[in-house]
Amino acid sequence: MKDSRILIADDDETLCYLLKEELVNEGYSVDVVYDGKDAIENLKKRYYDVLLLDLEMREVHGEKVLAHVKDNYPSLQVIVLTAKSDIRTAIDCIKQGAYDFITKPYEFGQLCVTIERALGYKDLLIKNKILTSKISQTPPNTIIGESEKIKSILKLAERAAKSESNILLEGETGTGKELFAEFIHKNSNRADKPFVAINCASLPDQLIESELFGYEKGAFTDAKNSKQGLVEIANGGSLFLDEIGELSLALQPKLLRFLENGEFRRVGGVTNLTSSVRVIGATNKNLMEEAERKNFRRDLLFRLNVITLTIPPLRERNGDVLLLSEYFLQKKSPVRAVKKLSAEAKTELQRYNFPGNVRELEHMIERAIIFSEAETILPKDLNIPSTDFDFSNFTKDDGTIKSMEEVERIHIKLALDQNDWNRENTARALDISQKTLYSKILKYNLK
Repeated sequence: MKDSRILIADDDETLCYLLKEELVNEGYSVDVVYDGKDAIENLKKRYYDVLLLDLEMREVHGEKVLAHVKDNYPSLQVIVLTAKSDIRTAIDCIKQGAYDFITKPYEFGQLCVTIERALGYKDLLIKNKILTSKISQTPPNTIIGESEKIKSILKLAERAAKSESNILLEGETGTGKELFAEFIHKNSNRADKPFVAINCASLPDQLIESELFGYEKGAFTDAKNSKQGLVEIANGGSLFLDEIGELSLALQPKLLRFLENGEFRRVGGVTNLTSSVRVIGATNKNLMEEAERKNFRRDLLFRLNVITLTIPPLRERNGDVLLLSEYFLQKKSPVRAVKKLSAEAKTELQRYNFPGNVRELEHMIERAIIFSEAETILPKDLNIPSTDFDFSNFTKDDGTIKSMEEVERIHIKLALDQNDWNRENTARALDISQKTLYSKILKYNLK
């Protein structure tokens, strides 16, 4: 982890000079301050992985710096540098959140070992934070497919992964854009760093901003402590912005600023921080058309789509339906009772065009496993939607055509009922954002 950034806070200028030279020779990026007050100011301006902290400094004592770190930078690892007479105090610092302490005079080799361990611990903390945020989400799947279209896009994704450019993934809902984002990350030079994802359509504007950029203590009513944003947590890695086309016009300039120079401010903050992440955006919209309608900033679009990959819909992936079906059967069935598809069920699956793409197929197989009475899944177990067109939904009793709003109201109500009023699943089925669905529910007073 020799590309890590270290801050030394010690009032012994000679020691700081020598220590910095040795750490720089080891490949670390190092800054030096000579007082606790300056240490706090530097932490506000730049991102650091490790703080080497002397306790006895002139204006602000090391313990106060440690308290500031604990409240504002939970992933920053503090190694206390202490004289032998301060050992009791150093132990108290460990209880307050410091990673370790080193007594003066110390061997440089011992210090390097402690720094590397602290960096390893920091990575574990960040990975745990990312995993915790994903506990309620579906575990990542594998990209399955043998069709020419999927092979072609995978080759392009692998080549794009080797670059440092931002990437925009386009495609219909349910095509697996997050899987491709993870594939790109795993095949990039950032593979050993965090992969962090956020859905821009699932949160209100203020919450998205605080999730992305973090917030300072007191920024709003419940901000009792400062919080790191996802751009800080993902430092060195990849940030996946799903449904980026739903990002509001108020937030787009802040994201643009970050993409231009890596700078951002926490909500309620007054200083600029920096982070190095590769942004992968995903959308089911045509962002060029959205830019024409003034719903999406053109300059932000050009920053995002340095490389654009279009994920093909399932109906264009010849032969992949049965491959994916077998994969989902293995994944969703009980270990000792894997169910099979009948020949007729396979034929029906191949005939259907899957407007909901891979996600619809996965849900269809899962439902069939649950409701099929035998070990073999029959066409009726798949519950494939009928393609017969029902004109009754579009005409009034007197035969005249219903208005667009009347048809939309009926359609949304039907989708909500079919999905047991689960807004996330309904929005996905309708190919709209949850924000749009919620506004339609209010507009039509649906209950």
